[in-house]
Amino acid sequence: MTPEIPASKGRFAYEGLDRVIHERARLSVLTSLITNPKGLLFNELKQLCSLTDGNLSRHLSVLEAEKMVELLKEDDRSRPQTICRITSTGRKRYLEYLTTLEQVVKDAAKIASESPAPKSLRNLKPTRA
Repeated sequence: MTPEIPASKGRFAYEGLDRVIHERARLSVLTSLITNPKGLLFNELKQLCSLTDGNLSRHLSVLEAEKMVELLKEDDRSRPQTICRITSTGRKRYLEYLTTLEQVVKDAAKIASESPAPKSLRNLKPTRA
């Protein structure tokens, strides 16, 4: 059970929503990497996250500067490859972020279940395509 926080303390401020992680592409990158703890090749990560080379490189630079990912350069049959891996710092921050996001969902679900639908939506009927 979450302790009650007085409204004056910013109950819904959600300080744990880390701005570095909260960006859609970086959230995708970290989710991909946390589910593949041994790491992913750059091209695998690019495909999983539907990003371009440049876009992925930019987001990896941000995450690397925050020490959330590490990039390892290796050669495979004389071809350079980059392996991307989440760090222990990245894992910790990601899990803290998820805990806060889970609280956001719980708070919203509680309010949604307690509040009647807005008057303008009460009489709407589903449409068929």
